[in-house]
Amino acid sequence: MKARTVSLLPGDLIGRDLAGPVTELLADAGAEIAWEWIEEVGADEEPVSADTLASIRRNGVALKGPFQTPPGVGNLSPSVALRKALDLYAGVRHIKNLAGLPSRYADVDLVIIRENTEDVYAGLEHEVHPGVVESIKVVSRSASERIFRFAFRYARAHGRRRLAIVHKANIMKQSDGLFLRVGTEIGADYPDVETRSLIVDNTCMQLVQYPYQFDVLVCGNLYGDIISDLGGGLVGGISAVWGVDQGDDCTVFEAIHGRVPELLGKDKANPLPFVMPALKLLAHIGQQAVADRLQAAVEGVLARQKHLTADLGGRSRTSTMIKAIRDAL
Repeated sequence: MKARTVSLLPGDLIGRDLAGPVTELLADAGAEIAWEWIEEVGADEEPVSADTLASIRRNGVALKGPFQTPPGVGNLSPSVALRKALDLYAGVRHIKNLAGLPSRYADVDLVIIRENTEDVYAGLEHEVHPGVVESIKVVSRSASERIFRFAFRYARAHGRRRLAIVHKANIMKQSDGLFLRVGTEIGADYPDVETRSLIVDNTCMQLVQYPYQFDVLVCGNLYGDIISDLGGGLVGGISAVWGVDQGDDCTVFEAIHGRVPELLGKDKANPLPFVMPALKLLAHIGQQAVADRLQAAVEGVLARQKHLTADLGGRSRTSTMIKAIRDAL
C-alpha cells in the first residue's frame, strides 16, 4: 500500500504534546501515512499562512490539533480562518458511544451537521454607539442550499432516514426563517428521508431527554457549535468525539480537546481526543482495517480500566496509556 501524504497541524495547545506519540502509534498499527508537519500555522499576523493552505490543498486531507482563539478585537481563530480559506462548509460531528467509556447513555448514534461559513461567525461586528455593539448574523440561500444538499446526500449515503432542521425562526424570522425554508424545500427532493424541524432550545431539551429519536441534525454555525458539544456530553465527553470539516476539495479531521494548558509538557493529557480523529482519517483515506485494529485496541484498554489518565478515572501518564494501547495491538 502506497503511503498517503497528510498535512499535520499540532496546534498551539496540548496537541503539541500528543501529535508525535499518536502518529507513532498509528505507524505501529500499520498505517501508511507520510506526515507533512506544519508547526507554525500563521505568518505575518495572518492566522493562517499561504504555505499552510497550500499544504492542505495539495494533500486534500489534514489532521489538526486544537488552537486558541487569540484575544483582542479583529483577531480571527486559526480554526475559523482555515474553514473560510478552504471553504470547509460542512462540519460533521458523529455522536456515538465508544465501547468501554462510561457515559450517561448507551447506544447513541446520531450525526450533527453544521454550516461552517456564515451565521454570527462571519465576524461582522461594530460599535454603533458607545457601549452598544452590533453583531450581524449572515444567512444566505446559496450557503443554506449547499449545506442541506450535503446533509441529505450524507443521510442517503450512510443509510440514515431522519433529518431534523434546527432553527430559531420563531424569533429570527428572516435569517433563521430563510434557513428553515430552504431546508424544507430541499427536503422535498429527498422523499426517502423523513424531515422535521425543531426550535434550537427545544432540540437541546429533546437531546437530553431522549437522544435516540435523532438521526441527522442540520444546524447553522452557532447552534451547531453548541449542540455538538452537548452531544459530546451525552456519550462521555471529548474522548468519544471528533470533528470533521469538509469542503468539495479538502477534509480536515480535528481533535476536540480541552485547552488544559496546565498539562503541557507534563505527560498527563488524555490521548484519545487526538487518537479518535486520526482513526476516522484512516478510514477516509482507505485504511479501514488499520482503523478497526487500532479502535479495538483502544476499546480493550478502556474496558480493562487500567492505564488510564486522570480525567478517565485513572492515574497513568499519557505515555503509559499510549503504551497500553500499543501493547493491545
